[in-house]
Amino acid sequence: MVEPDLPCSSRSSDRYSQMAMGGITLNKRTIYLRVSVIPLIVFALFGLLFRGTVPPETGTVAVTIVHTNDVHGHVWAEEGGAMGYAHLAAVINGIRETKENVLLLDAGDTFQGSSAASLSRGESIVQIMNSMGYDAMAAGNHDFAYGWQRLGELAEMAAFPVLSANVQKPDGSQLLKSFTIKEVDGIRIGIIGLTTLETRYKTHPHNVEGLIFADPVERAREVVEELRDECDLLIALAHLPLMDGEDSCVRLAEEVEELDLIVSGHSHVPLENSLVINDTLIVQAGEYGEKLGIVDIVLRDGVPEVVNASLYTPAWTGASLPVDEAVQTVITETNKEYEKLLSQVIGWTDVFLDGERDHVRTRATNLGTLVAEAMRAATGADGAIMNGGGIRASIKAGEITRRDVLDVLPLDNFVLVKELKGSVLLQALENGVAEYPEISGAFPQVAGIEFRFDPARKPGNRIIEVKVAGEELDPDRLYRIAINDFMAAGGSGYTMLEEGRVLGEPGILEDIVVEFIQQNLK
Repeated sequence: MVEPDLPCSSRSSDRYSQMAMGGITLNKRTIYLRVSVIPLIVFALFGLLFRGTVPPETGTVAVTIVHTNDVHGHVWAEEGGAMGYAHLAAVINGIRETKENVLLLDAGDTFQGSSAASLSRGESIVQIMNSMGYDAMAAGNHDFAYGWQRLGELAEMAAFPVLSANVQKPDGSQLLKSFTIKEVDGIRIGIIGLTTLETRYKTHPHNVEGLIFADPVERAREVVEELRDECDLLIALAHLPLMDGEDSCVRLAEEVEELDLIVSGHSHVPLENSLVINDTLIVQAGEYGEKLGIVDIVLRDGVPEVVNASLYTPAWTGASLPVDEAVQTVITETNKEYEKLLSQVIGWTDVFLDGERDHVRTRATNLGTLVAEAMRAATGADGAIMNGGGIRASIKAGEITRRDVLDVLPLDNFVLVKELKGSVLLQALENGVAEYPEISGAFPQVAGIEFRFDPARKPGNRIIEVKVAGEELDPDRLYRIAINDFMAAGGSGYTMLEEGRVLGEPGILEDIVVEFIQQNLK
């Protein structure tokens, strides 16, 4: 099996497809919910598309919530995937031109996820979001990627509040603002930020050292109690699991009844038909800026009366998507700084580091081992596996720059540590050598793991010997194994790695390799 030449990322689009709900009459406030998906046919049709809501009657006020989540630093348009911030801005401005009261919200995991974001430690993303006029953002687990102190600095740079009601500093004070209140046309809207408890292990532990994570549902209840008498509309901007876990959006909706809307992130799910729990609407716009969420609300006498939820998705025709020129200018300027950073020398190698396609997909190479060793060192795992297909270039002898590492690892993968039984690890290694001697993106580049295999045997029964940390593999023992997100999602046939508890998500693979080179190849 040869890995396709595509960005490596976990896709969850179909996970909750059976939960779609639409055309539902609610009981709490007799809200009529209509849900739709908006395709882009021609950019000139924006005005028609965004006039889908009946104009409000006298005595009513219309509010539009536009929302993104889990963009993960995907700044530029990617054919068939991310729209890019410049096109998102153009769509949002089209909405603003046709509607009076528009709020732009982000549900987190925004400052991290690409080299464009990590090179400036999130600042470039803040600058772009400032230029787009965001109104509020919730802190996601990956927004802590540069340390909680840096997140505080980014919040100071932002022209909008970065919110999290349930995260406190070591001294017990709030790390970020708990909520913000926006007033539009006489309507007061309370927006509460919530961060998943999974942040404690879904970022590097050093990034959140000393922080106190309270139950987001309990904190939401407390803040709602504070706000409900002074706000007409209550929105949770929640970076929480959609269904699974103790701090899910479903539990939030079930236990905090006063919430009118939950704008969610973290699960990377495009809720094309939204979700209603306990009369509370939950929306989410997928991942990477591939979709844009739109919620139209009409209030009568300060009470929500009509809610229309939809997702905008562009029609990819091969032509460039229309962009907002002002935002594009900001992106171009940040890109110039990005280019300077890529030229920085981070290390030195006396030898050619072999990342040649035919080599990393058929045998161990020094560069493949280096990448795997970096993953193991950053996580403290028992062993690490990197699929050879994720390594896309070699590094010549001499100076090593950040650009060299980006050329080697251009896919914006991030590293996970999973708890795997020895028997599952054996299956993974069998998958990695199943196609040998054919070139295969699944071929395992490893660290902390030694294995021998017999290519004369049938695939699935080729591994002869495996050692982890110098000891014979125990099929019943649980091991801490570092892998990347592509493999964890079953990519290149590694479906067995979808199993196992996630013990940590220390960061972007490229950043981890850069740090390893800086420390070990001077």
